Amino acid sequence: MTSAEERPPPALLAGASRRWVRLLPWAVAFVLCVALLPTTIVVLTADYGLTGGVAGGLAVAQAAPLLLAVVRPLQAWYVVFVADVAGALALLTVDFQERLLWPFPPMEIVGYVGLCLALGLRERRRTLLLVWLATAAANVALGFVAPHGFGAMGLLFTILGGVALLLGGALHERSEAQRRLVEQETISEAERGRRTLLEERARIARELHDVVAHHMSVITVQADTAAYRLDGLPPDVREEFTSIAATARESLGEMRRLLGVLRNEEAHGELAPQPGLTRIGQLVEAVAKAGVPVEFAPCDADVPEAVGLSAYRIVQEALANVVRHAPGAPTQVSVSEDGERLTVLVVNGPPPQPPAAPLEEGGTGHGLIGMRERVRLADGTLDAGPLPDGGFRVAAQIPLTERHFT
Repeated sequence: MTSAEERPPPALLAGASRRWVRLLPWAVAFVLCVALLPTTIVVLTADYGLTGGVAGGLAVAQAAPLLLAVVRPLQAWYVVFVADVAGALALLTVDFQERLLWPFPPMEIVGYVGLCLALGLRERRRTLLLVWLATAAANVALGFVAPHGFGAMGLLFTILGGVALLLGGALHERSEAQRRLVEQETISEAERGRRTLLEERARIARELHDVVAHHMSVITVQADTAAYRLDGLPPDVREEFTSIAATARESLGEMRRLLGVLRNEEAHGELAPQPGLTRIGQLVEAVAKAGVPVEFAPCDADVPEAVGLSAYRIVQEALANVVRHAPGAPTQVSVSEDGERLTVLVVNGPPPQPPAAPLEEGGTGHGLIGMRERVRLADGTLDAGPLPDGGFRVAAQIPLTERHFT
């Protein structure tokens, strides 16, 4: 298997979302190569007077590496830079007209500027600075052996190359800044989701503790008072009840110690019983007073406390979302059971007048993440999503099997 170090680097703009942008560097490199290769041969032979063999070799060395520049611009620069300097030295062996540009003819400048732009899009600032210094040093050094004198036009190679390096570097840094910003936003969103999930799990643990603690307390009391309520118990039966009471108290103590890890300064132990199915009607009344027309189909079934608590929290968050995001929208709430599972359904239509912004910026702490976590821990299912008419639907099914909550 090829290691990460041996894999070829990605092409320029390979991370762009649009296909035509990803293909753009290849298209530009191909056009430059196809245009500059014959042009260089013709100019070097017809205008400067080089032989066909020398001109052809220089043309290939100066134009062909532009295709390599799409993937490895620095390696391509090594070849092109040496070829350009060699071409300037080769022109010293022929007698060309003074009006012609030297040490670098126009077609070499065009190819070099394109190469510098590719360098700027890929390499670091330090590399770009070294490339420009090498370019300037070679340009100035060749000026000392100029056959017709050296003027400002001779520095065009260095000036345009520097501009291309600067432009490419600026575009590269802007792209990197945008990429890091998107990554940070993605990480922040994932962290927010994870934090919400952990907070909801802690809340569920605290609420289930209160539910289980109630039953454990009843067991403790019943076991402790059995000897007084029941006459004629044998000694071994009394000891058994005493052992049951001691075990229940020890279990309660262990639960409270474990729960202390989940408590924080804002989450104090609740003294009131946890809400269940019978409290959903109060939720509906409160939302109706807030201006949301709600139709409620209650369920009077006897379900485990943990199931009723989960149903209450799901309806609570769903109605809170209606108040925040669709104030005034007609809403239907129904709770039903078929002997195997409890079904909770909250459906709202589109608001009469879509709000410019949510009425509340902060939620209650549950949200869809909390709903899904509650249902998942109970081996149930949750279906939540927008409706075609602009409303929203939340449907949860929670098994009534007691084993999920012990």
